[in-house]
Amino acid sequence: MRILALDIGGTAIKSALLDGFGHVLREMETPSEGKRGGMHLMECAKAVIDEYAGYDAIGISTTGQVDARNGRIIFANENVPGYSGMQVSRILEAHAHVPVVVENDVNAAALGEANFGAGVGERDFLCLTYGTGVGGAIVIDGRIYGGADGVAGEMGHILTHPEGLPCACGQRGCYEQYASTSALMRRAREVEPGLADGKALFAQIGERQDLQAIVAAWVLEVTYGLVSLTHTLNPGLIILGGGVMRQRVLVQAVRDQLYPRLMQSYRGVRLEGAQLGNQAGIFGAYALARRALEETK
Repeated sequence: MRILALDIGGTAIKSALLDGFGHVLREMETPSEGKRGGMHLMECAKAVIDEYAGYDAIGISTTGQVDARNGRIIFANENVPGYSGMQVSRILEAHAHVPVVVENDVNAAALGEANFGAGVGERDFLCLTYGTGVGGAIVIDGRIYGGADGVAGEMGHILTHPEGLPCACGQRGCYEQYASTSALMRRAREVEPGLADGKALFAQIGERQDLQAIVAAWVLEVTYGLVSLTHTLNPGLIILGGGVMRQRVLVQAVRDQLYPRLMQSYRGVRLEGAQLGNQAGIFGAYALARRALEETK
């Protein structure tokens, strides 16, 4: 068994050919220029697929809300114009002539962690990614829980500050307006306008009490959402992903703030940092396609 996995984003498509044991045989990264639209993105994906041969199925991790039941993009934002409604599975199956399964990128990352990373051995857990927004995935019995319409897990849009900051979703006070990496950098640049990114922030934080205070306040915002999610879903494990969470001191800081805020009966939840980094989507797409092949036998 060989599986081709694609992680389709607005700026690049990461791809890899893997064997039946999950070993990477070949990999590459290709610019996608998602701003040129959904059809251009599909043409880029076809070109990537044509670079490989000898695979039995294709697994796709992609930006946007996905109906994994039929591989259709339910909604995508302005980063990929015209992507909403795109029949990704149908388009790529017609091109490659093998089964194609599609999942949202955060859900795929969770499946990657479930099979190869921090979630190995756990059947039920939550996975959150902190970046431009806050993405979420719910894994139950080793599978993504999609809800009634396949779009469950929009954890960035739970309300933590009613009537607070406006959000692109049309509501106010959403979790991601306070707990995303974008929110952290917005606050940090108020006191240090020249900060380029999170790496620059953490390079300076040891000498700056004002930046330390901003990060500490942001950790509390992260914690507030996790308290609600833990009390609602009672997960055994929560995985924290996104580039900022590679700062392992942050994962520990969130632990320190979370446990005292949980009811005693919920404090068994484990909090871990994601392990796969940028490869999570590839491994999740692989796991998705492998399971689809196994279930057709």
